Amino acid sequence: MLIPFLNSKTIRIAPVLILLLMSNSCFQSDKFDLQGHRGARGLMPENTIPAFEKALQLGVNTLEMDVVITKDLQVLVSHDPWFSTEFCADASGKRIPEADEQKQLIYQMTYAETQQYDCGSIAHPRFPEQKKMKVHKPLLSDVIAFAEAYAAKNNLPPVAYNIEIKSTVEGDTVWHPTIDVFSDLVYEQVKNIPVSLLTIQSFDFRVLEYWHKKYPKVRLSALVEEKGSAQEQLNKLSFIPAVYSPDFSLLNPKEIDFLHQIGILVIPWTLNEEADIKQMLDWKVDGIITDYPNKALKFK
Repeated sequence: MLIPFLNSKTIRIAPVLILLLMSNSCFQSDKFDLQGHRGARGLMPENTIPAFEKALQLGVNTLEMDVVITKDLQVLVSHDPWFSTEFCADASGKRIPEADEQKQLIYQMTYAETQQYDCGSIAHPRFPEQKKMKVHKPLLSDVIAFAEAYAAKNNLPPVAYNIEIKSTVEGDTVWHPTIDVFSDLVYEQVKNIPVSLLTIQSFDFRVLEYWHKKYPKVRLSALVEEKGSAQEQLNKLSFIPAVYSPDFSLLNPKEIDFLHQIGILVIPWTLNEEADIKQMLDWKVDGIITDYPNKALKFK
């Protein structure tokens, strides 16, 4: 059987190639990949060392996180390119006013300046179980060093990393450097991670294209939040990514079967209810991204 796929030029993928694509992936369909979203955002302040420690304590396979760039070109772990009014306080301990939020741009601050902000003491309005503590946004290098040391000390399996590059066309040179500079800075921090334990993900398909051409050995994940079939989304790329990672509400069994047939792993986000987790597992996704790894443990 031949499977037609992708773009205006039809590409036919032989079954043997599909098997090779799937066997070359670290995360097989029989090895469920539990990913802690921003560490364990439902339980600890997001994208912080305590959140990643909690995720590892709970037994995740993969630490999922986001990165941005500081003025002095440091790779900082943060979902937003600014300090959020929802849960961050400035150097004086005052909550960031909503009107000023986007003025607190990380790309316009040095790393040292970012460490004056506390993003863990203010109660997060959407995560009431989240433990409060004074904590700062860490460097990616510090997260990796911590995770590797923690795993070694506690005899855990090797830690896998799923790192999202947060970029947009409108954000170029304003919220972040151009994607080539952004990507190269991130690569320098992750180049020593075994390729079997590293995934780079992005909603910005320009990032995926850049990594595919410059760093072809790195596994790439296409993040998707727009409605439309998987094939329609994948047609926007010039290559077949290793992972398709959509909002879970966009999935159905037919889409998952299609993606598996062409050798793509399916890892949806962000599943926080046990009923949704069970449904996705019944549909045979390859993993999930969740704010509450503790809720998923019973299904792992």
